[in-house]
Amino acid sequence: MRCGRLNVAAELDRYVLELKLKKIKLADKFELFDEYWSPRIVGELNGQYVKLAKFKGEMVWHSHKDEDEFFQVIKGSIVIHLKDQSVALHEGECYIVPKGVEHKPEAVEEANVMMFEPKTTAHTGTTESDLTVELEEQEWI
Repeated sequence: MRCGRLNVAAELDRYVLELKLKKIKLADKFELFDEYWSPRIVGELNGQYVKLAKFKGEMVWHSHKDEDEFFQVIKGSIVIHLKDQSVALHEGECYIVPKGVEHKPEAVEEANVMMFEPKTTAHTGTTESDLTVELEEQEWI
């Protein structure tokens, strides 16, 4: 049984290394999934995951106590609501939500978004919701 676990871990490590050695075509990656608010991992660097997600509708209010969160709009538009303001982002624009700042992303129409965040960042911080996707459920694509 122990050998089986080691083989699975070794296979995953090899798969991740192969992904790191290939260029990433974002448009192709976004074609691989349809779910909204369900991040997919496309890479990692310096202890951070590079994630892609499709946004439509409203996310829940949440914050990340110890992690900043980077949002880059690849296609479409989103609004990141903060308690005292809202930040509209269009294609090619990005925004960093500082750690500890409560925020709620929203997209009226479908938007494709790339995010950078530490590998340990919980999807919706300590807020539990039907939209929450646990770290171990976030797929590599």
